[in-house]
Order: sequence, then C-alpha cells, then structure tokens
Amino acid sequence: MDITVQWIKTSWTKQSRGGEFAARRNAAPVGSSLPQVPSGFAHFVQMSERDGFEPCSSQKDLREIGVSLRDEGDRLRVLARVEPLFGLPPRPRRPPAVRLLPGQWVRWQLNYRFTSALGIRGWSYWLDTFNIAYGPVDRDAFLSEPTVIVDERGPVR
Repeated sequence: MDITVQWIKTSWTKQSRGGEFAARRNAAPVGSSLPQVPSGFAHFVQMSERDGFEPCSSQKDLREIGVSLRDEGDRLRVLARVEPLFGLPPRPRRPPAVRLLPGQWVRWQLNYRFTSALGIRGWSYWLDTFNIAYGPVDRDAFLSEPTVIVDERGPVR
C-alpha cells in the first residue's frame, strides 16, 4: 500500500512573534501540492523567517522524518515523535497513535521553543506539520481538510 508523507517545517525567532512578520508566519500554509516523490521519501517543505517564510521544497528519506509509520495490514499506524526532547512546551500526556484506513489522511502538528545552552541567543521556535496519507492521493490532497487532525501545539511563551 502507498504511504504519502509531507513534512512542513516553519521556523522563526522572537522577531516574528508580532506585527507584520507574525502575520506572514501565520499565513504560512499547512499543506502543499505534492511533487513526484520516489517511494521511501517524503515531500519536505521548509519555511523560515530568514527567507521571508517562502516555501523551499525538497525530499527527505522517510527514516529522517519524526514520525513512526507502521503498516498493520488493513490500517496504517501513525505516531509523531517529539524531537528533540529538550524543547518546550512540555508534553506529559501525548495523544495515542492514529490508525488510518486506506484513503484517509492525518495532519499532525507539534510546536517547539528553544534557547541556546548559555542563554546568549534569543529564543527560536518551530512548527512541524506532518500530512500523512494511507493509499494513493491526488497531487492537491493536502490542500483539503484531513480525515484526522492531531494538534499538539502548546504554549511557547
């Protein structure tokens, strides 16, 4: 069975916490049209404050994606991993894995806040959005509403 994975990573600093940059960041898409991606790879879209939140598209090996995927025969088990463990917000209780039937897809979002080890540099933030479909999907599938939404975004002030 086909598995289609799209990882959208948005990163910013505290400069984009308010005003025009925050509006731009908040307008960043959570889904994108899919290019042709070889089996075993994910469509990776990176957007950062440094680049004005312009999407930059590439491919990543599925083993590099922060999601556990397991084909259970008639379902696909999906569980996003929290990486790295030292980022905020704390996640003492995580949602269970999602089990998708063929033709279904999930949008799973996690956010993080980091500071440098010595606190010299300011805080940095990132948002991971994973769009994962079980079975073949249209090029624009991730522009529509998902079957399942898992929102693990928490306070990062």
